[in-house]
Amino acid sequence: MADLYGEMQLAEPAAKRTIGSYVPGIVLVAVAALASLWLSEHYGPPAILMGLLIGLALNFVSADKRLSAGLDLASQTLLRIGIVLIGLRITFAEITDLGIAPFIMLIGIMTAVILVGVFTAKLFKQNMLFGLLAGGATAICGISAALALWSIIGEKRVGQSQFTIVVLGITIASAVAMTFYPAIAGFLGLSDRQAGFLIGASIHDVAQSIGGGFAYSDAAGEVATVVKLSRVTLLVPVLLIVTLILQKLGSGPEEGGKFNLRQGLPWFIIGFVALVALNSMVTLPEVVVVTGTSTASTLLLFAVIAAAIKSNLAGLLSHGLRSFGPVIMTTLTAFLLALLAVQAL
Repeated sequence: MADLYGEMQLAEPAAKRTIGSYVPGIVLVAVAALASLWLSEHYGPPAILMGLLIGLALNFVSADKRLSAGLDLASQTLLRIGIVLIGLRITFAEITDLGIAPFIMLIGIMTAVILVGVFTAKLFKQNMLFGLLAGGATAICGISAALALWSIIGEKRVGQSQFTIVVLGITIASAVAMTFYPAIAGFLGLSDRQAGFLIGASIHDVAQSIGGGFAYSDAAGEVATVVKLSRVTLLVPVLLIVTLILQKLGSGPEEGGKFNLRQGLPWFIIGFVALVALNSMVTLPEVVVVTGTSTASTLLLFAVIAAAIKSNLAGLLSHGLRSFGPVIMTTLTAFLLALLAVQAL
């Protein structure tokens, strides 16, 4: 079977690794993370963006094999633990609060965005799975979705450089959207409900989406929050569908691409669903939720930094603007379809 979860490239060296071998790489990533958090706190840009840029600046150190174990741990295992902990942020009830009609429109928008990502990549003669990664990240929840999808697609199918392009593209797009979408909604005279849906359905990252909603009004912010978190909740079905597709692509013709739940379902998806279900059934202590979500953000930051350090920077710079085509097209598609949908609200 193909490398469904991006781990085959780690299997051989992992057998020879000791606990001490992980320390140099993890320490480097931790220092870079502290620097990105400091820059974010003092100057305002998202910590993820700062971490990405610092990681790219440190790209030259990836040639040092002593860092490989820690960088692999951060970009693979810590990433998946962070994805599991995202489940503490949402509940299944947040989907039902949205209502049937808006929810159906939201699913339609997300589906169209993912398909546009795939077809744009094909049009530009790029890897279609790269388009799937860009479309899924744009449609669901930005960097968190990109990380989750990349964990399933695998590094051998979509390389570090392409992943970095997606992260950089959606980070910039989210920042631009948070700045301009509320102003566009005001110029168009949208109601709070319409503006909240537009912003929640079209901005990629959670923080920027919710922030953009509240920048319009408190009521719009509440609607944007529900819409955005509904998109986040749909991460699980999208991951399951992608897992099925990849297993079919990786199976031989005699196997028929059958889906084995025990072998085909990644453990971090199970953990994610379990935490969402737990958070939906019981009221968890605030300290647990705050600590868990903070830890998730930190681990995802570690993963982005490690991926940036490991990426082929020379290859990334050689791609040019065309390589950002799927991110640009999916961003425009999400905005235009959301703007069309609000006319029915």
